Amino acid sequence: MFEAASIRDWIGSNVVDPSGDTIGPLESIYFDTATDAPAFAAVRTGMLGRHRLRFVPLDGATVTPKHLNVIHDKRLVKDAPSIDTDGELEAALEPEVYAHYGLPYTTGSGGERRLGRR
Repeated sequence: MFEAASIRDWIGSNVVDPSGDTIGPLESIYFDTATDAPAFAAVRTGMLGRHRLRFVPLDGATVTPKHLNVIHDKRLVKDAPSIDTDGELEAALEPEVYAHYGLPYTTGSGGERRLGRR
């Protein structure tokens, strides 16, 4: 396992927790707007017709040729804040995403959003 030079190359690949359980396919990447570094993965979860995008931090994530490994347990990710598969992450939901994983959240000096999707 290794860090990815471009995490976006793994979009569509499965995201796997530390015990090897598949969480779901990687849908998109959210970048920290202050550092331009990948910060969160949006992972598609749920049953057919009831899919949601759940957010999981990319800190400590590694890749293999077949999947993306994250350091957070599947159950924790499944309880994370989510959006519709065709939805947008609203600025008001960003602090909840960080708080769910016990991560500090601050906006930019001018109140800018912390996460941006590419």
